Amino acid sequence: MNASVFLISTLFNLYLMVVILRLWLQLVRADFYNPLSQFVVKATHPIVGPLRRVVPSIGRFDTATFVLALLVSFIKVATLSFVFGTGTIHVVGFIVYAFFDVIKEALSLMFWVLIIRAILSWFSQGQNPIEYVLHQLTEPFLAPIRKVIPPIGGLDLSVLVAIIALQFLQLLIQDTFGLY
Repeated sequence: MNASVFLISTLFNLYLMVVILRLWLQLVRADFYNPLSQFVVKATHPIVGPLRRVVPSIGRFDTATFVLALLVSFIKVATLSFVFGTGTIHVVGFIVYAFFDVIKEALSLMFWVLIIRAILSWFSQGQNPIEYVLHQLTEPFLAPIRKVIPPIGGLDLSVLVAIIALQFLQLLIQDTFGLY
């Protein structure tokens, strides 16, 4: 049973991360023509496109993509509950759980993007298009940290501080709302 829960959760979480990445790319106005951005758009557009006709955007915030993220999380929770739980669907509880699940997955995605960016910075010469998008994604919340803690002897500690903050927020949400 644990293997089945793992497989179902992983499949839904992977697509949820792609949807969250689309929302994040739009919020930071990342390069649309980058190969990573193109993959994300092509993977999510079949659902987001028609959803945009029903759910309008609010300023720069793409509410259709956010609604899709909530729907993916809701379907994940409902599937797990139906297959392995009681078989009953508590809509309000699932919506609340889906909202916090989306937040948890967004924090997890930020963590992994920071880790990948840090590892790429050790080896890359800065000409990689993926590294460019990762820079665009992370710079909005690393720049304020650098203002408080500037690089010391050429060592940038802002990524470490951001990772610690993200882990703290994930644990806080997990402890407060009982998310796995």
